[in-house]
Amino acid sequence: MILADKIIELRKKNGWSQEELADKLGVSRQAVSKWESAQAVPDMNRVLKLSEIFGVSTDFLLKDELELSTAVPAELQESSEGGSVRSVSMEEAAAFLEHRERSSRRVALGVLMCILSPILLIVLSSAQEHGLIALSEQQVTGIGLAAMLLLIGGAVALFIIQGLRASKFEYLSKESIETSYGVDGIVRDRREKFRHSFNTHIALGVVLCVVAALPLFIAMFFFGGEDKSANEFPHAVAAACLLLFVALGVYLIVRASIVWGSFQILLEDGDYTRQKKAENRQNDLLSSIYWGSVTAIFLAYSFITGRWHRSWIIWPVAGVAFGVVIAVANALRKRG
Repeated sequence: MILADKIIELRKKNGWSQEELADKLGVSRQAVSKWESAQAVPDMNRVLKLSEIFGVSTDFLLKDELELSTAVPAELQESSEGGSVRSVSMEEAAAFLEHRERSSRRVALGVLMCILSPILLIVLSSAQEHGLIALSEQQVTGIGLAAMLLLIGGAVALFIIQGLRASKFEYLSKESIETSYGVDGIVRDRREKFRHSFNTHIALGVVLCVVAALPLFIAMFFFGGEDKSANEFPHAVAAACLLLFVALGVYLIVRASIVWGSFQILLEDGDYTRQKKAENRQNDLLSSIYWGSVTAIFLAYSFITGRWHRSWIIWPVAGVAFGVVIAVANALRKRG
């Protein structure tokens, strides 16, 4: 086993991300990444520091013929032998990445469908109210609600199907894993190739969400006269455009994030280090209650008030608040 693989294995067995190991060594994350991909070799001072941090000898780190089992600290060997670390083969990793690529498109499409679902109801209701279409209020409501329920139903079906297909890979994001030889390097290579696409998707998605309010401002500028009744339809169309922009932006963000997350899961990096996996397992129940409540509030508010063009703001607010809730829960758990 070469030095690069030993650094990877020892880092993972300690439950550290590349950033955390880099902080302990006083180097950049990029330096650790290069060591682990065998693009560079740490100098002697760093090797000594690695030996001290991992609790192994420098001979073990530098001699390829010495295997990990001969030098891992006793407590880490017990963890591995106790079955708490699952091995992931090259075939499993490839199947997981392929699944996440397909799933990213379908889950993102489902989210897009949910956001777009009230558009027809908003536009038809406003058009009927101003005599632009020859349909009764009941007909318009029926058509709009039917379209909304069909879109939401289709989205839920996509979520359920993808959730069932993903169940066999659930252990990757929840349990400590150990990838087979060569998997780590391949995953890192694919992540680097995807990095530009990820950054582009996230940036464009955020921009679309930010500029989504522009149609409303334009409608206010051109149709903001005193006769409000005559100007309601342009505002309804503007609200529909707002939802369209938000839907497209969220689609890009969700799709890119799912693919990027697959690399983080296999590398046990970012939000998927062993420490964070343990925290996530403890937060599963809290997460289910939180998002179930948010969904109930969104649907109740939207149906009661009919303000679908405004109620979407619940989701970004809930997303930000969720981070605060989890941080508070983790802080209280540590104090306890």
